[in-house]
Amino acid sequence: MSVRIIALATAAALAHTPAAFAQAHHGQHGMPMPTQGEQAPQDPHAGHRAPAQDEPQARPPESADPHAGHDAPPASPTTADPHAGHAAQPAPSTAADPHAGHSAQPASPTVADPHAGHGAPGETPSHGVAGTALPAGDAPPPPVPADFYADRSFSPSEMARARAGERREHGGGIYSQVLFNLLEYRATGNGGSYHWDMETWIGGDINQLTIKSEGEGAFRGGTDRADLQLLYSRAIDPYWNLQAGVRYDFKRSRSYAAVGVEGLAPYWFELEGTVFLSDRGDVLARFEGYHDMRLTQRLLLQPRAEMNLSAQDVPRDRLGSGLTNVELGLRLRYEIVREFAPYIGVAWERRFGGTARYARADGEDVGGATFVAGVRLWF
Repeated sequence: MSVRIIALATAAALAHTPAAFAQAHHGQHGMPMPTQGEQAPQDPHAGHRAPAQDEPQARPPESADPHAGHDAPPASPTTADPHAGHAAQPAPSTAADPHAGHSAQPASPTVADPHAGHGAPGETPSHGVAGTALPAGDAPPPPVPADFYADRSFSPSEMARARAGERREHGGGIYSQVLFNLLEYRATGNGGSYHWDMETWIGGDINQLTIKSEGEGAFRGGTDRADLQLLYSRAIDPYWNLQAGVRYDFKRSRSYAAVGVEGLAPYWFELEGTVFLSDRGDVLARFEGYHDMRLTQRLLLQPRAEMNLSAQDVPRDRLGSGLTNVELGLRLRYEIVREFAPYIGVAWERRFGGTARYARADGEDVGGATFVAGVRLWF
């Protein structure tokens, strides 16, 4: 009897096992399975329940709501998004924009180009032109400042003394030089002759006192010519001096008033020209110049020329009118130091016109070339 009851109970349990398993499985998701012969419940919230604290939230069902499934972003993401906070860019329009990708240019440059629009004369101005390609301007220079802050604190006498000291230190001092441009021996007859040409000056940048001397003579016959000039020299520009003073001729015992210019011409030509008026009314002129051509750092070649003229015949001085004589020379010197330079060379002299006639009448040579050797020195 008991065996039969146990068999019937086991068969009944096996008959209800699939339905119980299905009901238990779907019950875990909140949707109970209907039993056989039952309809599904019509409650719209059937099967929806709040998720448990430990289990994940179920995926929401699909619906027609366009915002369905959009959750609010978390307050602070655990991982930094490199594009966080970047708004999405609008999609480009389908029509082609002719200016697409062109950024707007500023109306005017932020920094003015100092050479903008400057060009060489006769050319179209362009950027980048500078230096000597710029056209010459005629704008007046800025005024020299006349107000100094120190004048507010010191008296005029103290400022004058300070400025005088500055001028002495920066070009306003007193300077001097003694220069023997020629101090030489000439291989002429009767034992040879000597010749000198020297100049010395003392003064500042503008005003100077200048002394010049020139002459020649024979070693066995005495001095043939010697003169001394005492001149006031004033700078008329950075390269030229105006000179005026007196000249005295020792051989003829005659005085002259002298006016002339001396300076440095372009290409480094040293030039000098002087007009003399004697105490007897005779007018003479002298022009001379030379140029130093540097062959090496110590070796120099100096061509030199001197020309004398007379406005009238001066029989007592054996001078004819016009060009009286010309002397040309070429000297090669070696500068042991700048202040001391021995040289050798050749000099050629020729008398002209009435002066040549006076020389022939006195039995003298009209001209010729001679060897020279000497030293150029200054201190």
